[in-house]
Amino acid sequence: MNVDFKMIGKRIREERKRCGYTQEALAEKLNVTIGYVSQVERGVTKISLDLLAEIASVLNCDMGGFIGGASTGTEQYCLKEIGEEFRLLDEREKRLVSAFIRLLLENRAK
Repeated sequence: MNVDFKMIGKRIREERKRCGYTQEALAEKLNVTIGYVSQVERGVTKISLDLLAEIASVLNCDMGGFIGGASTGTEQYCLKEIGEEFRLLDEREKRLVSAFIRLLLENRAK
């Protein structure tokens, strides 16, 4: 499995903005440079697990959401990620996903 540092950086940037932090404010809290925060958010540099955990702590979120996209945060965050992936599907695939969701909901009610 390859680690997608660009996606991790994107998720960090989104969470930072959601929390109202600037890159400068986050860099100050982490005791790193603004340039380093920028590189992490663009996926230019590989972030250590220690720093990722520290970012999650500062932003009060689950670091697993940065890595796998499975956020324990808001439902809106999860829906946004699913929506982004859904848009990449062709029409046949979109119909299959919709049918699968309906099937899950029908079986859950039983």
